[in-house]
Amino acid sequence: MRTSQFLISTLKEDPKEAAVESHRLMLRAGMIRQIASGVYTWLPTGMRVLSKVSRIVREEMDKTGALEIAMPMVQPADLWKESGRYTKYGPELCRFKDRKENEFALGPTHEEVVTDIARREVKSARQLPLCLYQIQNKFRDEIRPRFGVMRGREFLMKDAYSFHTTHESLEKTYQDMYDAYSRVFTRMGLEFRPVEADTGSIGGNHSHEFQALADAGEDVIAWSDGSQYAANIEMAEALAPAYDRGAPGEAYSEVATPGCHTVDEAAASLGLDSKKVLKSLIVHGPKKEDGSYELVMFCLCGNHELNEVKAIKIPGIDDPLEMATEEEIQAFTGAHTGSLGPVGFKGRIIIDRTADRMSNFACGANKTGFHLVNVNWDRDVPSYEVMDIRNVEEGDPSPDGQGTLHLRKGIEVGQVFMLGTKYSEAMKATVKDENGKDIPMIMGCYGIGVTRAIAAVIEQHHDDRGIIWPEEIAPFKVAIVAIKPTKSEPVRLAAEKLYADLQKAGVEVIYDDRDERPGVMFADMELMGVPHIVTIGDKSLANGKIEYKLRKTGDKEELDADSALDAILAKLGK
Repeated sequence: MRTSQFLISTLKEDPKEAAVESHRLMLRAGMIRQIASGVYTWLPTGMRVLSKVSRIVREEMDKTGALEIAMPMVQPADLWKESGRYTKYGPELCRFKDRKENEFALGPTHEEVVTDIARREVKSARQLPLCLYQIQNKFRDEIRPRFGVMRGREFLMKDAYSFHTTHESLEKTYQDMYDAYSRVFTRMGLEFRPVEADTGSIGGNHSHEFQALADAGEDVIAWSDGSQYAANIEMAEALAPAYDRGAPGEAYSEVATPGCHTVDEAAASLGLDSKKVLKSLIVHGPKKEDGSYELVMFCLCGNHELNEVKAIKIPGIDDPLEMATEEEIQAFTGAHTGSLGPVGFKGRIIIDRTADRMSNFACGANKTGFHLVNVNWDRDVPSYEVMDIRNVEEGDPSPDGQGTLHLRKGIEVGQVFMLGTKYSEAMKATVKDENGKDIPMIMGCYGIGVTRAIAAVIEQHHDDRGIIWPEEIAPFKVAIVAIKPTKSEPVRLAAEKLYADLQKAGVEVIYDDRDERPGVMFADMELMGVPHIVTIGDKSLANGKIEYKLRKTGDKEELDADSALDAILAKLGK
């Protein structure tokens, strides 16, 4: 490809709207352009990368025996109502009506559609197991799209769905997909970790996420330094401390703490370590007949953070988790949110395992501007439940008993689920077993965020000059930069010959034949991340040489012009 025939859309300045490196570099390298919040056009450079990643995904999926289909992005609302997700999925599901007032949704995922296909097309258990996949655009009406294609509203996704008659069959396909995903992300050049994950709105009882390690990630993963244990922080178990609770001291007393609304403020006012101050949060429990909610108090040690995923799995906690309003709290306790505590609280109390080991601690007095000191469980709070409700922290013991936990940020680039019969039961997708009885098909679900994975690669592979693409997904493998070819016939002829020879050898090459300053051409090729850059200029060519540069390391060397083709092919492994 010649630059004179290609749309080079690089930008010299950093876009103001870009908050992370992948977004900044995708805009600057001319890969994408935003046309609406969270909605992007992919330009030619970006499309070349997108096509290569899609090809890798397709190749690895085909190896598993999965069959490719194409399902519509526009989905009838009736299917979502059948599964029970039409209202539960929430505002991310973009709903609309056609001119005949029929209800539809833009597909954020395709469990309902593929289950409908299976119940129509699968006539016998002998047709199972069956795995169907597609690579298709999805739409989720994100409340706050951000970070470019990493958290967009419209995005390209590979989603696969498997159907089985036994759990053993599901487990085999699940492992096949797990292995295929590992190959996909390895070929893309990603540093990643598979981690145990929550099933979220998709459902099911077992799931793994594939997390690309990057500081720009929105997820936090916990991993052990003594074993293979790794989990999303949502799923990582916080073990109970090894030490016992201390003996109660003197009776509790009330202390004025005006203006103290946080654990740190209360600790400073009371002269205590923050670990000796209880954090109390009030959330919605079951809905009552009058439309109001029962209120439930969660208690944690110091500045530990409530894990919402763990919380909503507790029977009797409203899903999605909702914090009680200031008005609800005032009406129920008579106190400001910064002065809450379990002593005298008339609702259900759930305390974290670490909080359970606290003794002679401080907590809110349920009286605005006051705290209690020397509070103890059982003696002062007779009724409570102990559960794991907090996020793990750096240095916590690993849940498997081996090693210590460390935390890293990650970008979720893929996830695999064991769905079970959630959708097949709801939508009556059944087959007959060996006894002629109708049984619901057992399902699995497997997704890769194709566009998000590209952003993750850039987050891991860039420098101050631009993107450094792993070779298998680079838009071009080789760039030829000709210095002033219109003013030097030898340069033009040498560049044209090398360009033709590389093309003949099957190398994806971009020939920068613009009459531009050398600095502009070099900057564009490095910004676009072409792995191998060849420069042809009068001075070096007069000595029978051309310059070669490896984009990844910046290392340069001179190649003999006459044998440059063979040298470059050797570097490409051809």
